[in-house]
Amino acid sequence: MGVIRFIRDWTLPVAIATGTMLYLVFAYVPMLNGAALFFAPICERLLPLFMFLILFVTFCKVDFHKMRPVAWHLWVAVFQVVLLLLTMALILVYRLTGDNLVLMEALLTCIVAPCASAAPVVTQKLGGKLEQMTTYTFLSNFITALFIPLCFPMVEKGSHLTFLSAFLTILYQVVLVLVVPMGIAYLVKHFMKSLHRRIISVHDLSYYMWGCSLMIVSGTTVKNICHADATAWFLMAIALLGLVLCIVQFAVGRWIGHYFDATVEAGQGLGQKNTAFAIWIAYTYLNPLSSVGPGCYILWQNIINSVEIWKHQKNNN
Repeated sequence: MGVIRFIRDWTLPVAIATGTMLYLVFAYVPMLNGAALFFAPICERLLPLFMFLILFVTFCKVDFHKMRPVAWHLWVAVFQVVLLLLTMALILVYRLTGDNLVLMEALLTCIVAPCASAAPVVTQKLGGKLEQMTTYTFLSNFITALFIPLCFPMVEKGSHLTFLSAFLTILYQVVLVLVVPMGIAYLVKHFMKSLHRRIISVHDLSYYMWGCSLMIVSGTTVKNICHADATAWFLMAIALLGLVLCIVQFAVGRWIGHYFDATVEAGQGLGQKNTAFAIWIAYTYLNPLSSVGPGCYILWQNIINSVEIWKHQKNNN
């Protein structure tokens, strides 16, 4: 029982550690090379399926009539945009190149990345308002879809990125990841009530599914770090900057939220990022090495999430 309780209380760091160890075992034990090649494409296909199911289960618990913009949405979005513009100004004014540019690109992807699709899961776990968090997740994705095609061509001149193509590509991701599971959840909730009752009766189902997906993401992150063409000191610098940014975004979000009785919601809205998406945009539009930034951000944000969940459960016991 002690082991089960530990896993329940520390699901996120356990998932990160498990994903890391599994990758290292399959990568560095020669006898497992065949198994690694077999499971790699399966894991790549499982991740989007997990994210889809996580959001579907979460949306089954949403009261759609309560989904509307509120005041903290505006101020959190304003801070994200201001921080993004300041980062862009540093890159352009000082004409950064080389390692300095990679460092700033790593930060840029963690700032411009939208609120994580799993943020409503953690918000609900912390006793926050699920509908407010779900609404902001949509708004955050549209902010990202607007600013990536505006900013990235100025950072990497070689990336042939047009506003319309990038906007439509990201919009497609938003629809696939958010709108489709929400639409299916709406239909199940209103027209398949027996199935709906069974889904919501499983306590913390979406949370533990997220833990499974986090194992896959963590393994992928370790793979990217192990294969990065950079020194250990430079990788540590990226990781450290990601930690500072993570703390700042969570802290500022909670500070904004306490003015609107939404400390949990605003903190998660600004601090918890869709790092899988951030890694993708870094690989696609910027220097691939900058993807180490959001890769490390996965670790930092989930350590913070784990501490928050532990404190919340401790206070409620």
